[in-house]
Amino acid sequence: MGVTLTFNTLKDCHNESKSAVKISKVNTRSPLYSLLLSRRHSQTLAKKEEKQRNSIPALYKGSRKYKLQDINAMSCSLALSNSPALSPSMSLFRDNSPIISPSPEALNLSLTHLKPSSSPSSPCSPFRLRLQKPPSESLLSSSVSTSASSSDSGSTAGLGPRSASAILKRKRPTRLDIPMATTALHFGVPATPCAVMREVEREGCGYSVYCKRGRREVMEDRFSASVKLQGDCKQAFFGVFDGHGGAKAAEFAALKLEKNILDEVVGRKDQTMVEEAVKAGYLKTDAEFLKEDVTGGACCVTALIQNGSLVVSNAGDCRAVLSRDGAAEALTSDHRPSREDERNRIETLGGYVDLCRGVWRIQSCLAVSRGIGDHHLKQWVIAEPETKIITIKPEYEFLILASDGLWDKVSNQEAVDIARPSCVGINKQNPLSACKKLVNLSVSRGSSDDISVMLVQLGQF
Repeated sequence: MGVTLTFNTLKDCHNESKSAVKISKVNTRSPLYSLLLSRRHSQTLAKKEEKQRNSIPALYKGSRKYKLQDINAMSCSLALSNSPALSPSMSLFRDNSPIISPSPEALNLSLTHLKPSSSPSSPCSPFRLRLQKPPSESLLSSSVSTSASSSDSGSTAGLGPRSASAILKRKRPTRLDIPMATTALHFGVPATPCAVMREVEREGCGYSVYCKRGRREVMEDRFSASVKLQGDCKQAFFGVFDGHGGAKAAEFAALKLEKNILDEVVGRKDQTMVEEAVKAGYLKTDAEFLKEDVTGGACCVTALIQNGSLVVSNAGDCRAVLSRDGAAEALTSDHRPSREDERNRIETLGGYVDLCRGVWRIQSCLAVSRGIGDHHLKQWVIAEPETKIITIKPEYEFLILASDGLWDKVSNQEAVDIARPSCVGINKQNPLSACKKLVNLSVSRGSSDDISVMLVQLGQF
């Protein structure tokens, strides 16, 4: 007759296997034998939880980082031989064969995450581990069916040919393909050389212009120059436009203002109405730009040469300076909130002017009081220009049209003195070089604004 004892932990199995000798010496029919079995079984049940917690780390010392999620049906069976084990004979214990059955079905473990120790299992261990086959997506992809051969070869039990570090390596998430952002800038206006280049220079019949971008990413200054109007070489139109809040308004004015002014001038037969025609051209350009529903604005200074007369107009702080035998004469006055008449006009219309960081501004915002655009301030920032008409005389040498990037650092007379040697005299004239000298001088004095300078040789007209 055989007796089978069932234990709940591996450690219990080890302890009871050591006691097998003592059990075998007791007569199975004796009450002492039954008492011994009952006592042993009760002790096993009382210490079940404690021994279960201690048994796994004892076998798998490297499992600190990975916890056991599920332990199902962990059991061990102790089989005593049928006749020799219960026999009073001691011949069984002289044999070297193991007492516990080496059957592969002796122990079944179901593990979700397990990091076994790297040390090989004992070759003389009477236990065999069988791990249930995990799901296909699990880290443990190998069956423990080859555990016996793995144990003999010294590899990690139950993990197949792969190493534990390779199996326990976390799966990387799917790589995200992030599209590269383009660096192109779009301002809703056609790209011009002024917009994409740092410097722009041009020479024509009777004029030269040089523009240099400041610290902004995009040039906001624009210019226009047209000679031989209506086939007459003595008629011309020139303009410099300084944008703020973007280059859209300056771009629009450079394209439209000349046409609108000429249409008004040609439509008025009376030459005494030229000033009104120029004013109508400015206001028409401003109205057309506001219909575009585009932000930003632009200061303008223009010069119309027609029938021996010079018609200079401005709206904003772009300025026109005339050289009369070397003496500088400003033909325009800057439209800024610091001017008393401009401040009175703004306050009369319900606005206010205050000093912000040393600069007078409308509604604490804009530092000019006239210009094209500025829809959000249109109640106070008007597009009506101031115009001055003079007859061209021999002593009038050249005209400087420039944005405030020049005039903030260079005075009127200083500009004339620097440009005059390159524009007047018997030596070879180089007005473009004079434009560059003026721009570079302003930059050397700390100007960070866009700077545009145009020189018009009045002797050509």
